[in-house]
Amino acid sequence: MASAWKADRVKSATTTIFAEMSALAVATGSVNLGQGFPDTDGPDFMLAAARQAIADGVNQYPPGRGIAPLRQAIAAHTARHYGLDYDPDTEIVVTTGATEALAAAILAFVNPGDEVIALEPFYDSYAASIDLAGGVRVGVGMFGPDFALDLAELAAAFTPRTKVMLINSPHNPTGTVLDREQLAGIARLAVQHDVLVICDEVYEHLVFDDAEHVPLASFPGMRERTVRISSSGKTFSATGWKIGWAMSTPELINELTAVKQFLTYVSGAPFQPAVALALQTGDGWVEQARLDLQQKRDRLADGLRSVGLKPVVPRGTYFMTTDVTPLGYADGVEFCRDLPTRCGVVAIPHQVFYDRVDQGRPYVRWAFCKQDRVIDEAVRRLGALSTPA
Repeated sequence: MASAWKADRVKSATTTIFAEMSALAVATGSVNLGQGFPDTDGPDFMLAAARQAIADGVNQYPPGRGIAPLRQAIAAHTARHYGLDYDPDTEIVVTTGATEALAAAILAFVNPGDEVIALEPFYDSYAASIDLAGGVRVGVGMFGPDFALDLAELAAAFTPRTKVMLINSPHNPTGTVLDREQLAGIARLAVQHDVLVICDEVYEHLVFDDAEHVPLASFPGMRERTVRISSSGKTFSATGWKIGWAMSTPELINELTAVKQFLTYVSGAPFQPAVALALQTGDGWVEQARLDLQQKRDRLADGLRSVGLKPVVPRGTYFMTTDVTPLGYADGVEFCRDLPTRCGVVAIPHQVFYDRVDQGRPYVRWAFCKQDRVIDEAVRRLGALSTPA
C-alpha cells in the first residue's frame, strides 16, 4: 500500500547503497572501505572549541545565515586560498553540510522540466535533489578506464532547456581533478549558454601530487553565475558535524537561503565557532592531513595491486577505483555483496553513481581515509580473493 502513496518526485530518494553496505559491514565484522568518512577526528583545538561552546551555552538557534564569525572566516579562507572576495554579510550562508546546500540550490533554481547537466558518475544526492525539483538530469560521461572529461560531449549536452550545470571537482567517485584548460572550457560554455553553475567543491583541499584545485568562479564571467559549495566535514575530518556553506552573489544567496530556512532552518550552533577557528588557524593541520592522505592513497594502491587489482590512482578526494573483472566478476554490485562474507571487507559499487549503469558496472570504489592499520588489515583480508569463490 505504501508504494501507492509514494510521490513520483522521490524516485531517486530510496535507501542508498551506502546504508546497505554499512549494515553489511556491521553484520559481518568487515573492514569498511565503503562509506567515505575518516576513522580519526579533526584537530584537537577545533574539538575543544566545540566542547567549550557547549559549556558556554551556545546551544540555541544561531542566526539563519550562520554566525558572523563563521561567515567571516569562510570569506577570509576563500580570499586567502583563491583570491576570491565574498561579502560575509550578503554572499555567504552556512548550511547543514554541503548536501543541504546542494539540495537548497537545486530546489531554488530548477523548475520542473529544466535540464541540469551533471558529470556522470555523480554523487547520489544530485539525482535525488534534481528529481525532487522536477528537473531533468543530463549526464556527461567521465567514464573508465581514464575517467576524463570530454569537452566536446559537454558542449553537445546543451539544449534550450538547459538551466544549470552541476560541476564536482575534485570529483567523487572517480578522484578526477579538472585542470585549468578543462575549467576554462566549462566556463566558456556556461557564459555562451547563459546558465547557472553549481560547484560542489567539498574536496577542495584533498588534492595530491601536482594537482591543483581552481574554483570555477575565478574564471572570466563566472563569479556572478556560480554558486560555490564546500564544507568543514572533509577538510577537517568532522563529517558528522554537518557544517557546510554556499557562496555566491547576494541575489542568488537570498534565493538559496529562502529554501534552506524550510529544510533545516539553522545548523549546528556549537560547531559553528569551532569551524570558524579551524578555518582561521588550521591551514597547517589541513596540509599535514593532505600529505598523510596521499600516503594512505599510495598504501592502498599498492595493496590492491598485490591482490590482482589495478587501481586508478586519484588526484583528489579520498576514493580510489578499481575494475574488478580481473578477479572474475563482471558486476561491481555482485562483487561488493560477495566481498563481506568472502573476505570481510566492504566497498561501494560504481554503478550506483550512473544513469548509464553499464558504464559503471565493472568498477568499485574504495575509501582510503582510514588509519594505516585498517588499510593494512583490509589488504590482508583481500588476500582471500586469490582463492576461488
